[in-house]
Amino acid sequence: MILEVAILDVKPELVSKFEPAFEQAQKIISSMPGYISHQLQKCIENKNRYLLLVNWQTLADHTQGFRQSSQYQEWRQLLHHFYQPFPTVEHYQTVFNNPTISAI
Repeated sequence: MILEVAILDVKPELVSKFEPAFEQAQKIISSMPGYISHQLQKCIENKNRYLLLVNWQTLADHTQGFRQSSQYQEWRQLLHHFYQPFPTVEHYQTVFNNPTISAI
């Protein structure tokens, strides 16, 4: 499994419109082959910053399957105008996993 991580800095004047747009866009990503799950988290200290975490079966599922699809063009139209600067996206693989740690 691969974890896609993107820090999304939304233009302050567009924050109120971002979450409804993301609610629509998440239907696109969750329908893609290789998609496992996602989370959108809002920063407490910086009200216009979000963290997007997407789990994919493989790196290619994201970089080729999603990013090169027609559905990505729809995703792009819904969301990309919100960002300033444009997000850096990185991918991570698990080194250690301790599922017995309880949430705080």
